[in-house]
Amino acid sequence: MSVPRVLNGRYEIGELLGRGGMADVYMARDTLLGRTVAVKLLRGDVARDSQLQARFRREAQAVAGLNHPSIVAVYDTGEHANGDPLRDGTTLPYIVMEYVHGKTLRDLIHGGSLSIEQSTEFTLGVLAALEYSHRASIVHRDIKPANVMVTEDSEGRLHDVKVMDFGIARTISDSSATMTQTQTVMGTAQYLSPEQARGEPVDARSDLYSAACLFYEMLASRPPFVGDSPVSVAYQHVREVPPAPSNFNPKISAALDSVLLHALQKDREDRFQDAASFRRALRAARTGVLLATTNAPVTTDPVETVPMPPAPSTNLGSTSRNPLAVQDDGPSTRAMAKVLAGGALTHDGVVEEDPREPAKSVQRRRRAWTITLFVFLALILGGGAFLGWTMMNSKPPAVVQVAIPSLAGFSEEDAMAKLSALGLEGHHAEAHSTTIPSGKVIRTNPQADIQVNLHSTVDVVVSTGPSAVTIPTDLAGKTESEVRGELSALNLVFKSNQFVDNGQILANLVVTTDPEPGKTVPVGSSITLKISSGLVVMPSLFELTSDPAAVKGAVTEALANVSPSLTVDFEEAENSAVAPGMVIDQSETSGSRIPQRTRIVVTLAKEPAKATPTPTPSATPKKPTSPSTVPPAKP
Repeated sequence: MSVPRVLNGRYEIGELLGRGGMADVYMARDTLLGRTVAVKLLRGDVARDSQLQARFRREAQAVAGLNHPSIVAVYDTGEHANGDPLRDGTTLPYIVMEYVHGKTLRDLIHGGSLSIEQSTEFTLGVLAALEYSHRASIVHRDIKPANVMVTEDSEGRLHDVKVMDFGIARTISDSSATMTQTQTVMGTAQYLSPEQARGEPVDARSDLYSAACLFYEMLASRPPFVGDSPVSVAYQHVREVPPAPSNFNPKISAALDSVLLHALQKDREDRFQDAASFRRALRAARTGVLLATTNAPVTTDPVETVPMPPAPSTNLGSTSRNPLAVQDDGPSTRAMAKVLAGGALTHDGVVEEDPREPAKSVQRRRRAWTITLFVFLALILGGGAFLGWTMMNSKPPAVVQVAIPSLAGFSEEDAMAKLSALGLEGHHAEAHSTTIPSGKVIRTNPQADIQVNLHSTVDVVVSTGPSAVTIPTDLAGKTESEVRGELSALNLVFKSNQFVDNGQILANLVVTTDPEPGKTVPVGSSITLKISSGLVVMPSLFELTSDPAAVKGAVTEALANVSPSLTVDFEEAENSAVAPGMVIDQSETSGSRIPQRTRIVVTLAKEPAKATPTPTPSATPKKPTSPSTVPPAKP
């Protein structure tokens, strides 16, 4: 089946952006809203597969409710049925998504241009997207470089990450469906979590393992495990420990090594338990600080055990005579227990007591054992009492105190990391601030430089931005995504876009907002973006001036005032009713809405050519009258 040119009469399909296992992605134009979008269209050769159709629809459902700057937005979904359905009536499902101008992480990794700082920043963006999707109970299950875009400006500078392709995502309550009916593991081998490779239920921690594999590859220019086949790679995920990434890139710090190896633990209980803790540890490691959860190196070497030295023996006689002597078959308390129970003291299963000894001698020896035991217990109790008295009367150990550092202006993650490194517990608190940017620390409670006990809790007051914000005045001419990013950072929300005619702003760029730029509004206010429709109203070009010599200049100026992208061509036509040089016609009707960059043809009057005078025919000379024809004279 050929690709339709227009989907459901609305989306004009453009160039092919990429191909996937079951769908192709095209650049398209939304003719209703006048914006550029990306359309993911299920291929005709797999459209009859009900399982793939269900997976395709699940992707749209999974992402439709996610609204985060680091997740590619889904605008619309549907099925193309008009114009070219398949012969058996099957239609082509499609998803309309945000168009992202940039490159995938796979392309950037293969290009070898990523620095450690960029790799860390991009991973933090991926973790932010996962933290948001996990809060919405959505597990991605296929985090890999090809599914992460990095936006790029007109000068080629890289900016933000966008996580996409939730094709095999599921809700956490349905995450047990790790395998297809054909028992094929879902996901990509190099980035599979051990539980995915084993076919076990997955959860949010499985995504964090895949994100760690992604970060590993950005740092080391290779995934943590490589092999000849996907099966061998999956086996390594389950059984083997990856080498530290610093083995391949010596610039990687020990703190980053530790964070990565902690995130790549086989048992999910030993990894980061959520994306937020992963982000905190990564931010701390970027500054060289190693949090407590990641300070244990990962190794598969057997733990070396050092034997304890033998206890010093006291020569109190032979084992048969002294009940306090150390026995070869175990501690002496085992023998004591037997005596208290009325049993015989034994050694290697042989009775120490001579059976030929008289009964009285046995009784005396038993009494001696009992007395010795009570003396021994009395000594223990007395020593314990003396130790307790000594501890009660001795001075308590000095309380360890630390000074709270000044954290104003730090990010919350960095502030928490510094407090943790000092042995203090940070507690999140919020407050409005007109001077401290949102997400930065305003102050601590107790204040900086105050001495507090070790392990004390410190409130970290984080700015949520001002209670009221001013709409920026430099929004005109920017793209919709740029403006949404700026206003979202001010904690403003958006209504539906409004398209307006404006000849000075190119199509699909922001013209203004409602409320207008420069206005101060409360945080959380709703904003309407007014987008250029790319159309202008055609002016009347008649009677702009009474001076024929100034007509062309007046026409050019009038069109430039409407839109500098309008151009004009002049032509002439004879007209005796209008003065030469004046406008007698224009190619576009006055008051009509026309696209920018339209070429206008203006017709000017010219004087009709003068008619050539018709020559007067000469008079024919009269023939002379013949004498024979002269009538006779009357008598």
